[in-house]
Amino acid sequence: MARIRGLVTASTLMVAAALSPVSAQEALHVAWYGGNWGDAFKACVADPFTKATGVAVIPEVGTSTVTLAKLQQQKSAPTIDVAWMDGGVSELAQAAGVLDPITEAGVPNLANTLSQAIYKDGTGIYAVGTGYYSLGLTYSTKEIKTPPASWNDLWKPEYADAVTIPSPANSSGVPFLFFLHKIWNAPAGDFKPVFAKIKTLKPALFFDSSGAASNAFQSGEAVIGAHFNVGAFDLIAKGLPIGFTVPKEGVWATDARLHLVKNAPRKAMALKFIDTAQTAEASKCLAEKLYLGPSVKGVTVAADVARKLPWGENGSVDKLYLLDWNDVNARRAELVDTWNREIARK
Repeated sequence: MARIRGLVTASTLMVAAALSPVSAQEALHVAWYGGNWGDAFKACVADPFTKATGVAVIPEVGTSTVTLAKLQQQKSAPTIDVAWMDGGVSELAQAAGVLDPITEAGVPNLANTLSQAIYKDGTGIYAVGTGYYSLGLTYSTKEIKTPPASWNDLWKPEYADAVTIPSPANSSGVPFLFFLHKIWNAPAGDFKPVFAKIKTLKPALFFDSSGAASNAFQSGEAVIGAHFNVGAFDLIAKGLPIGFTVPKEGVWATDARLHLVKNAPRKAMALKFIDTAQTAEASKCLAEKLYLGPSVKGVTVAADVARKLPWGENGSVDKLYLLDWNDVNARRAELVDTWNREIARK
């Protein structure tokens, strides 16, 4: 009976596989973020890819750090073909040896990609950007009638106990320290003035996650502070009295990048997927759904979308402060330790 049951089960599986339009083995496995990010990646890139190729996309949902951990665990036998990861984690993935070069032959649309969004080292191109987002000034339009003009406004007495900026637990935390170091003209390599200034801030909270920042603005716990343009305009779309502005000193920004996983099981299709993401149509779609600054040349969007992009209505990628992530990663542990000793325990 056991043998008969086994044969029936195997037969059933074979029939199911034959009836299935695309099996899990044939489908492309793509790592991307959750929430509205994943929804946008599906609508703007995965669905057009599937329509053009007939190949289904199976998402592997997680943050950049979770995805990197998966790639390291799967290094000898990967199941993920393509991975979205943020700047910073992208460099760590390359250093960990879990990525394969992206070739111009495999991704012809690289010819249309902004030079700033193509990331390469001595081994070739290891990542390609799909859109920029920035950490700008976010504020309650109910409490603040005139848009704040400077990052230094966070230290105004009237905002005491109602300010929020990221902690190093958030992906933007350490980069934000580098940004403050730049705009305050601190001595090269010396972060003491930055920490000294932050010590005088009177925050409602230092947020550990973008969700925590959104919650603080939504509840009124914070009336002014730092938040990503994507998160701020998501709140605005929900009808909340929130404003977002690019102050005179500018904004720190990074991008969401695509990577070809080393020894990807479906390499040819993986490259086709990356190529789909580098079309003007995909880039415009991501701008409209996530307010990501286009990484593809010549993309134009409506004025209502343009003002929500990371560089503001009349800006461009040249106006963004883009970090050298190798410098950031080299000092990350040190700066986190300093924060924990001097700020978190204050």
